Amino acid sequence: MELIGYNKCGTCQKARKYLSSRDISYEWREITERPPGIEELRSILSSGVELRKLLNTSGQAYRELNMKEMLGRMSQEEVLLLLSKTPMLVKRPILRTDISNTLVGFNEEEWNRVLK
Repeated sequence: MELIGYNKCGTCQKARKYLSSRDISYEWREITERPPGIEELRSILSSGVELRKLLNTSGQAYRELNMKEMLGRMSQEEVLLLLSKTPMLVKRPILRTDISNTLVGFNEEEWNRVLK
């Protein structure tokens, strides 16, 4: 299991505490050091995650790039390329439990359902 996140992100810290309190082992991956590439982002989408769910809509990068307006004019490939080059635009944390199951963001109810 791999948890992709940002050390200074409060939501990522909550996710780490959640996993640790349940003795669930995972590998931590700092998103700024090893951002997900296009193929990995495609894999996340193929696990059922919607493209818009991959975007950190509350982040500074989203606002600076005017993503709310830009999304309607961008293809999926263009968005994936931008996400791969701008890791702070990616919603976090991302928990990859296996190839077919990925959780984006931290929602304790959803995590309880998947990790039971």
